[in-house]
Amino acid sequence: MSEKIHNIGIMAHVDSGKTTLTEQLLYLSGSIRQIGSVDEGTASTDNMSIEKQRGISVRSAAASIKWKDNKINIIDTPGHVDFAGEVERALSALDYAVVIVSAVEGVRAHTENILKSLDSAKIPRLVFINKIDRAGADTASVLKELKALSDTAYIEMNRPLNSGNENASIASFSDDEFSAHATEILADINEQAEEEFLNENILNIDDVKTIIRKEILNCKLSPILYGSAKHGIGVKELADVITEYMPSAEHKATDGLCGIIYKIEHDKQNGKISHIRLFGGEISNRDEVILVTADNSKSAVSENDAVDEEKKPDTKEKVSQIKTYNGAKLADSGFVHGGDIAALCGLPSAKAGSFIGSLVQGTASKLVYPFLRVRVSPADGDERKLPELAGALSQLSDEEPYIDAKWENGQKEITISTTGKIQLEVLENLLKERYSLDASFSAPTVIYKETPSKAGLARASYTMPKPCWAVVEFKFEPMPRGYGVSYHGRLPSNQCFYRYQSHIRTSFNTCLEQGLYGWEVTDFKCTLIGGEHHTIHTHPLDFFVCTPMAFMNGLQETGSTILEPLLKIRITAPAELSGKLLSEIVKMGGEYDSPVTHSQTVSLEAVVPVATSMDFPTRLAVISSGKAVLNQTFYGYRECCDSLEHVNPRRGVNPLDRSKWILWARGAYTTE
Repeated sequence: MSEKIHNIGIMAHVDSGKTTLTEQLLYLSGSIRQIGSVDEGTASTDNMSIEKQRGISVRSAAASIKWKDNKINIIDTPGHVDFAGEVERALSALDYAVVIVSAVEGVRAHTENILKSLDSAKIPRLVFINKIDRAGADTASVLKELKALSDTAYIEMNRPLNSGNENASIASFSDDEFSAHATEILADINEQAEEEFLNENILNIDDVKTIIRKEILNCKLSPILYGSAKHGIGVKELADVITEYMPSAEHKATDGLCGIIYKIEHDKQNGKISHIRLFGGEISNRDEVILVTADNSKSAVSENDAVDEEKKPDTKEKVSQIKTYNGAKLADSGFVHGGDIAALCGLPSAKAGSFIGSLVQGTASKLVYPFLRVRVSPADGDERKLPELAGALSQLSDEEPYIDAKWENGQKEITISTTGKIQLEVLENLLKERYSLDASFSAPTVIYKETPSKAGLARASYTMPKPCWAVVEFKFEPMPRGYGVSYHGRLPSNQCFYRYQSHIRTSFNTCLEQGLYGWEVTDFKCTLIGGEHHTIHTHPLDFFVCTPMAFMNGLQETGSTILEPLLKIRITAPAELSGKLLSEIVKMGGEYDSPVTHSQTVSLEAVVPVATSMDFPTRLAVISSGKAVLNQTFYGYRECCDSLEHVNPRRGVNPLDRSKWILWARGAYTTE
């Protein structure tokens, strides 16, 4: 590889300056002649019309620059929490992240989640403290916040001067100053530096640089730079630190063909476009590649565990065209080699999160937890448009899997998951602009879950009408909140062939989508304790008919407990509002920690149900006259405390209706 490649993600809370910093890097490298403006809708990486209208990024966008014999691929990610799925997928394509923190607002909720996810995935990061020219900038306070959030050590690579006013600037360290500064910081994380520091020596500059590179790669150290993206302050220094200290793509190189599709787009001219980070190998135009999903790459189960799901055959598809980035624009290249990112045309089965060649090991923690569901229908009520609308939403689900559009023929509406109102505005705009479809969206409703209320058996026997023969028996055991679902149990092959046990497990995983009340079933342990086939009468699909009946019989036996989603909220407000805020939290059925008062302000944290807090941001703005700051993050699920019945309409036929289910499963009955 003649040049070093860096794949970086620029990440932060909304309005922290991500896109502006990207513009400055493009301008610095000579990739663009004029710096675009987010507010004016002229930023190079804001290509969607709604991005230009609203002045925010809603999709990740890529660009590429050259700096000091290095190629830097930049993925500019959205900052609004509604589009955190874009950030989550981008993490898998990065060598490291550039996290932007405002010197005025400090570490906001979404940035905190990003930092935690980077820690979890062991992805190095560099922090750029932006807006040092703004009134109220407090760089010392921001640095203190960052240190409190992580065990990672931070090392300042420049110094802010006159921060908090328009005359702000930065100063560089001399080699001697930096060596002394670095030796003290590194002594806490590196044995060589510790020894020199204890002996009252200072590392030489070459050793300092070597150790910094090593500990950044080990995620023990994060560089910090100060600047102002708006005025280009600190941007050159950032580019220099990236090329001199941060790990390049070769640190994640693989021997064989291996890559991840981190983004899907649809284009009228080129069709589906798959944006890929290639870790190893090379792809050229007209090459046939294997698409791999995480489900297809599960390791073999142990002898005492369960028979694994049936592996689907690999999907092989041909790449028709390859484009790579030149500045903020894609240009035909004909090939992409390991370490680089590119856009591939001609992979109709590709989805965001798919792998090419082989599975990429290591994933980041989740940033997105959609807990709201919306019903979508044609705006004019014409049911004949439902299939076309469902097809459009299915295509948009390829781009953003968390939308999770669901529709069964015969239903009069489609349901989608959403993270907030702005995401719905974007979907409405995309449906109209790209597909010429006007859609109507219902008010969001809460996505509940359910779990078995007690331990019990789940059994079904499918032996009539012939030819058929399948018997399935499970044991369900409730588990603590947040456990998820585990599957166990392996029967002797002469009792139930392993291939049929594989069918049972595959069908079981599908059954989890809809429980007794129509919600996803979670937090329990399932063990296959009985099963039976017949060497003459059993048809290969019989266990796909029998397993859902056993599953639903089991839930009817154990009963289902409804679980509701919770939010963790953090409020900073004028101290005199403390009593009103606590009263609001109690009304919502929330639980709170003791408020902490600082001078004229009060800070408090609480956990509240999503269902009762959906309009809380609006109420808080009224109560505080807009002076309160609210941060919200997903907290988890708990047993529902209200006395209401929460039922989600079932898609398709309920297996508890045995006769109708068997007819439907055998293709003799339709719901239309």
